[in-house]
Amino acid sequence: MSEARSSSHTSYVLTVSCADRPGIVAAVSTYLFEQGCNILDAQQFDDIATGLFFMRVTFENDGVPGATLRGGFEPIAGRFAMSWILRDLAERKRVMILASKFDHCLVDILYRWRIGELPMEISAIVSNHPQEIYGQVDFSGLDFHHLPVTRQTKLEQETQVWDLIRSTRTDVVVLARYMQILSDGLTAKLAGRCINIHHSFLPGFKGANPYTQAHVRGVKLIGATAHYVTADLDEGPIIEQDVERITHRDTPEDLVRKGRDIERRVLARALRWHLEDRVVLNGRKTVVFGE
Repeated sequence: MSEARSSSHTSYVLTVSCADRPGIVAAVSTYLFEQGCNILDAQQFDDIATGLFFMRVTFENDGVPGATLRGGFEPIAGRFAMSWILRDLAERKRVMILASKFDHCLVDILYRWRIGELPMEISAIVSNHPQEIYGQVDFSGLDFHHLPVTRQTKLEQETQVWDLIRSTRTDVVVLARYMQILSDGLTAKLAGRCINIHHSFLPGFKGANPYTQAHVRGVKLIGATAHYVTADLDEGPIIEQDVERITHRDTPEDLVRKGRDIERRVLARALRWHLEDRVVLNGRKTVVFGE
């Protein structure tokens, strides 16, 4: 069922996580019923290993402001010690894209955004390289920032990035093959709202030319992983992964080409799920509610 079925109603999404105990679903559904809400989709997950409960509900309402719904839900959230978000689906999150020389993920995100596949606003494009290196990439109507970085200026450049994140009211940061390692300080500030993409050979093929290394080793599968950024390099909570089969006929160039395709689609899926509040952190893992 569509999450925005009627133009005469306002559609919301509610996500909750808390310690599992009886009565959570009843409390949430009863509250929404009492507010005159119509539930469009509801998904839940009980993590037996951790004893945690996760839920995502989309619903529509006619006439009750979002602030009123949030205020009325607070006593329920307090009773169950919930971490929760209640958001109007029409409110688009503001996304900042960081990129380096490789532009395939950047171009793909811009295309999907322009055709309406990614429901977001782009707050800024940031690169450690000048705009001229992107050739025919269409940045019209977008705010592009060239923030060069060296080992000596890294902290200064990250301060500029953080100031830009705050001044543009950015909700989500996407590292679209941004070939710089973020400091522990910046990753802590962006916990749960910074998404990275990398090839899934790590940690097996570290360093330069991972696809060449994979070709030399005769790999049969290549892949990509989208995850939240943490201080543990490339080991943050995983949002999405995908793979593609490789044969002995594939050259290193073939692996690079196929790798770019996987990286694009994995990052796009992870970003869209985050924008739709389908991803909930579960310690070092994530719960991803399906479409």
